[in-house]
Amino acid sequence: MNTESTLLNAFIGAVATAVLSFTGISPVLGGALAAYLEGGDREAGLRVGAYSGLIASIPVVGLLLLGLVFLPFLGFFGFPLEAGLAIGGVVVFGAIIVVGGIVYTVALSALGGYVGSYLHDEL
Repeated sequence: MNTESTLLNAFIGAVATAVLSFTGISPVLGGALAAYLEGGDREAGLRVGAYSGLIASIPVVGLLLLGLVFLPFLGFFGFPLEAGLAIGGVVVFGAIIVVGGIVYTVALSALGGYVGSYLHDEL
């Protein structure tokens, strides 16, 4: 397995996940595309599909980390400390939701990778 083509295929699948996000099953479609381009067996399809889901999740994680870095300093900018604590609680709850979303995206992308490798073998 060529690592460069695997990462490229995973990136193409992640872009497809983002572009097809209006469908509701975009992680499956992105993972399937990545695995179809990758070829190989079902295990390789699962792997490249999961990589595709991880790459597709990077922007969400980046925004969450940005919020976690700046929210503790809200009290220094004239906001009441209580507002910062309340927003911090919302961020923690949001972090739990984001982690669940990442697991959802990676799992569905891996499932799509399995389907994509099956389609590659059959078509």
